[in-house]
Amino acid sequence: MVTNENITVEKTGKTSKPRIGVFGVGYEKYWEQFPGLLDELIQKQQKLIGKISNNDAEIIDFGIIDSPRKAYESVTLIAGANLDMVFCDMLTYATSGTFGILIKTLNIPMVMVALQPMKAMDYTKASTYMQLYNDDICSLPEFAGVAVRMGKPVPEIIIGTLDDDADADNQIEEFCRIARVLHDLKNAHLGHIGHPINAMLDMHTDATMITSCFGSHIVQCEANQLMKCYNEVTSEDILKAEKQILGFFDTPDPVSDPISMKLTNDDLHIAASVSVALTNFVKSNNLDGLAYYYDGPEESELRKVMSNLIVGNSLLTAEHIPMCGESDLKTLIALLIFDRLGIGGSFAEFHPVDFNEGFVLVGHDGPHNISIADGKPVLRSLKKYHGKPGKGAGVEFKIKEGPITMLSINSTYEGRFKFVIAEGLSVKGPIPPTGNTNTRGFFEPDIKTFLKSWIKEGPTHHFALGIGHHASSLEKIANYLNIESKVVTRH
Repeated sequence: MVTNENITVEKTGKTSKPRIGVFGVGYEKYWEQFPGLLDELIQKQQKLIGKISNNDAEIIDFGIIDSPRKAYESVTLIAGANLDMVFCDMLTYATSGTFGILIKTLNIPMVMVALQPMKAMDYTKASTYMQLYNDDICSLPEFAGVAVRMGKPVPEIIIGTLDDDADADNQIEEFCRIARVLHDLKNAHLGHIGHPINAMLDMHTDATMITSCFGSHIVQCEANQLMKCYNEVTSEDILKAEKQILGFFDTPDPVSDPISMKLTNDDLHIAASVSVALTNFVKSNNLDGLAYYYDGPEESELRKVMSNLIVGNSLLTAEHIPMCGESDLKTLIALLIFDRLGIGGSFAEFHPVDFNEGFVLVGHDGPHNISIADGKPVLRSLKKYHGKPGKGAGVEFKIKEGPITMLSINSTYEGRFKFVIAEGLSVKGPIPPTGNTNTRGFFEPDIKTFLKSWIKEGPTHHFALGIGHHASSLEKIANYLNIESKVVTRH
């Protein structure tokens, strides 16, 4: 489940465990020369497998590959295991003949792990056996050189000790989270209703290219399907949803914005009704997320439904089913990535700059991941949704204080996707009481320079906003997906 200080949301999104393969490498000539070494290396590999298993992954153990012959026997098994990632455990020195056919053939994200058992050998008692037992890094240059000669990128590398190495453990955990992202991207069914808001040219996305790049399938849905679910909502469903919503949100009196009011009973009723309908719609279509925008006829029940998805969206996003307004499929992918990384993910754009204190307001009037809210989020009734039809409840919160990461996914002139990434800080302070989410975002080296740098990379005007600093993980994901990436806050 996802929690914050005030909120607990049961995990209902249909995430599944990533499939991670592990194979060790060694040199078969050692086993006869040094009795007992192979058994100790097998135990080393089991320790690594245990570390990976701690990260909620399905592990497929391919044993130790210790000769070119065994590599050729194993490569078909590894390739056919439907893996999301594979760890090569550098147990001792191994000739690159055990690696060449693997790196040439496998199109699976690979990590070479060199975790030696001893922090340092006892040189007064050192032996060849002891050296071989701790020779984890010895083949890394040889393997890297062969990868380059095979026309493949050098795999990611973890170097450290098998025990008492928090940095190595954190890196293993990071790669397991990345494997989960890759697994869910290629298995995701993402719903799409309607079209981008007219004249938002940066929003348009080729659904076929999303499948080509990410593996995700776009399920083209109709507004009448959601309307059918709305018409089936019962009074009992609505009362239960109203109670849930009032438990999640505060409903304060209005402050300075004349279009905002204290949440009305009518707006609560419609938000609850639509929330139930939306949840049932997502379940009935087996969706992992949804992007939408649809006006509907003026004064129609359909327009009322389509303009009041915000509360239900925010609840579902916190339940690991990201939702995205303005029909922004690219940002929906970004939100899915953030969710599976475990860093939240809210639908966001830039709002006014505070030149006195040097920050920019970051937020949006649509769905947000309330699991990363700073305190209890707020619901206000809005007399109008600015720039969009309809009126109703608006979600307002500030993201948790501390490090934040942003990801915009854009399409380039050449028709490829691009990751635009930034890291900053969320700092406590007042936000506008407009019924829209806003966060005070501080970015290096200063707000003007940052904004210019971000904009020059050609992002979409929307992006995913999450907690923590995770630019490095996003770069790795981009590399595995063969996508260009740029971290604009790195100097």
